[in-house]
Amino acid sequence: MAEQPLLKDEADERAVLRRVLPYLRPHRARLGVALGVGLADSAALVAVAPLIGLATNSLLDGNRGGLGLAVGLLAALAIAQLVLARVGELLLIKGGESVVRTLREQAVENLATAPLRFLETHRSGELLRRATGEVAALAAFVRMHLRNLVSAVATLAFTLAVLVGYSWLLLLVQLAVFLPLTLLVTRWFQRDAASAFGGKASAEATVAATFSETLTAREALQTSRGLAGWTGRFDRENRHAVQAARRALRVENRIDLVSLIEGIALVLLLLVGGWLVTRDSVSIGTVVVFVLSSRNLFDSFADLSQLVGEAQTARTGLARLLDLLAATAPARTREPLTADLPARGDLRCGAVEFGYRAEGLDLHGLTLDFPRGSRTGVVGETGSGKTTLSKLLCGLYEPDGGSVTFAGTDLRDIPEEELRRRVVLVPQEVRLVSGTVADNLALVQGAPDRARIERTVEELGLREWLDDLPGGLDAEVGQRGGNLSAGERQILGVVRAVLADPAVLVLDEATADIDPVTAGRLEHALDELRADCTLVVIAHRPATIARLPRVVRLDRGRLVSDGPTDRALPEGDPAGLRSAG
Repeated sequence: MAEQPLLKDEADERAVLRRVLPYLRPHRARLGVALGVGLADSAALVAVAPLIGLATNSLLDGNRGGLGLAVGLLAALAIAQLVLARVGELLLIKGGESVVRTLREQAVENLATAPLRFLETHRSGELLRRATGEVAALAAFVRMHLRNLVSAVATLAFTLAVLVGYSWLLLLVQLAVFLPLTLLVTRWFQRDAASAFGGKASAEATVAATFSETLTAREALQTSRGLAGWTGRFDRENRHAVQAARRALRVENRIDLVSLIEGIALVLLLLVGGWLVTRDSVSIGTVVVFVLSSRNLFDSFADLSQLVGEAQTARTGLARLLDLLAATAPARTREPLTADLPARGDLRCGAVEFGYRAEGLDLHGLTLDFPRGSRTGVVGETGSGKTTLSKLLCGLYEPDGGSVTFAGTDLRDIPEEELRRRVVLVPQEVRLVSGTVADNLALVQGAPDRARIERTVEELGLREWLDDLPGGLDAEVGQRGGNLSAGERQILGVVRAVLADPAVLVLDEATADIDPVTAGRLEHALDELRADCTLVVIAHRPATIARLPRVVRLDRGRLVSDGPTDRALPEGDPAGLRSAG
């Protein structure tokens, strides 16, 4: 079988910036302007110390002109910095939010078109965490911390450049104390940061996934009295998440040692600076510049030390999101068809093989023809491969061997939009959105109006069913269709599929677990389908199978019979009830 990529709990944080570059390119102009304004803001801040140093020397020398110039420049610089800081912050936030929006939209698009096999392999809560939680964390970092991070890095670089120009000796003394110890602490932090913050994100994702499954399985947990055991599992995972968060906090707190190093470096600066002034090696103004610039230097490191945890969290989240985008990126771009694809045509499986696991196949070389306008039932025991076949027929799965074709064209070569026009699946559990019946029936390409919906309901012989609903087309379906019965949701799903006017309609257990009256209505509606619509029905209900002229029977992923209803099923089992399980 084709190897299905799995997302790792701890994301690959190597080359994150290189991996995110493709998503930055559309916004490079805006980001470039924002970065330029931010650099100008940092340069203005760094220039304050040299101007104060100039004012100090002018005051000591009695140079009123130099003092006045320095004061005037300081005033202008203060105004310029105020404007630059505000404008730079807004531009950087807007640019960062644009990038985050691009990542969010790409994640939604990728997940919407991701192979069904990939979605079924991962817990929905894990995917939800990566597609929403990580993006939300990135957005928060952009709004609250990105500007400070850029400013701290730029201020640090500009300050070092200024100090080199004043006294390389003082700078060397200062860096000899400050830099090695700070790098040692930073290295200590980085050694465990990836695993600590990655473990925290992974543990939180596990809690989110379990919580999501709790909501889905709440009825089963209550009726089976399994809530206590499930709560115990949730409690264990929650405790693990708390432990992971504490470890991340302990690693982050290592950076606080930088403040102690700053104090030691400043004391040494004053001692050495005072000694150099007494030897006339540097001016008092130079020492003043170093003291003030050292504050910029230390503040930048302090800001970085405070932001490093936030930056690491954002980096981890970005890496997890990029892993998701990479895993769900289309494997190949479907080229436009060189010839027009017919609106109707035969559907065919040619030696199709498929497996969920690497160690074996679930479908073994199925070859089946579904001619245009044919009516076929598919039966077999649970696990025989019926639902898998339905998803292969609709292109939701790609076969590991062989091919599925429509009108002679491999489904893998048909653009997604064209394929969905021609082949439609109605699953056993029909998904509805909050709103009215009409709102849900309009969720097909072209958004049919009420007149067309009414006409289709009439043609399918479902007018009585619609009239029985309180409000008819305006009846509220409730959250997840809770106001409708399972059978009514199935009917609504079939009507919605028919409104799409497909060439092939595949029903997976559409009449399972619904009352006989509703099932009868649904079966009658299927009888009213247009003659050139190919119908493939996977069903357990005897009456449903009996209506179909042809039945295909599967057993453990293999075709065991294919023919008219009265010949394809075992004797004494005219509807395939026993074989259907």
